[in-house]
Amino acid sequence: MTRAQQPALVLFAVGLIGLGILALIYGDFALVWQPVAAWIPGRTALAYGSGGLMLAVGVGLFFEVSAAWAVRILLPYLIVWALLKVPALVVAPKIEGVWLGEGELTMLLAGGWILFARFAALSQDSRLAFLTGEKAVRAACMLFGISLVPVGLSHLVYVQITAGYVPAWLPARTFWAYLTGAGQMACGLGLLFSVLPRVAAVAEACMLSLFTLLVWGPAIVAAPTTRLPWTAFFISWIIAAAGWTVAVNSRAGKHNLAAE
Repeated sequence: MTRAQQPALVLFAVGLIGLGILALIYGDFALVWQPVAAWIPGRTALAYGSGGLMLAVGVGLFFEVSAAWAVRILLPYLIVWALLKVPALVVAPKIEGVWLGEGELTMLLAGGWILFARFAALSQDSRLAFLTGEKAVRAACMLFGISLVPVGLSHLVYVQITAGYVPAWLPARTFWAYLTGAGQMACGLGLLFSVLPRVAAVAEACMLSLFTLLVWGPAIVAAPTTRLPWTAFFISWIIAAAGWTVAVNSRAGKHNLAAE
């Protein structure tokens, strides 16, 4: 495990552990980010199982001896997580908010894919070997870039809602809503078309981190016993961790990885 990879890996692990603990406390999934239908038999048991899995995988990511099996479990888990939003895309493809939700989940999936590509330690004759290596990392970065477009667009479509999340002490809150939306789409296109991809990835990771700390941090302080701000905080945290994972592994950073 290289020094360059370790910070993003730790951030991802902390996010998984936080979400796992919340699932075990509430016996439920991560609200709108894990839209598991209420009619599914054994839903509560599945929620506890999901929480336990996230907690175990998060802890596993901390140690070299267990990182390989942790990412091998993590990737299919995140694929299932992203697929949960597909029915909504089929039912309401014209609603931008649905694409926003899917975009957030595929951003998370892209980060998990990169971790798999770097740490799965598969043999060359494995059927899943195509999901590892530099080509796979590049594809995951492109997936992250594509996902940013609907996420950024949501800031413009739902500008008043977005402005409501901007800290009250900042002037011109609508301006910040427009700016962050345009910035996210620009970062996504930069990653997709390899236009200063490292700069784009770092800028996006910084935006996501600031959003996590400035929006959901105070929300937790204001309502420390309420479930929503804690869940939103850790979802935002782990998506930001995916952003840092992309930043570390974007094209401009390859020489650093090889050196370390």
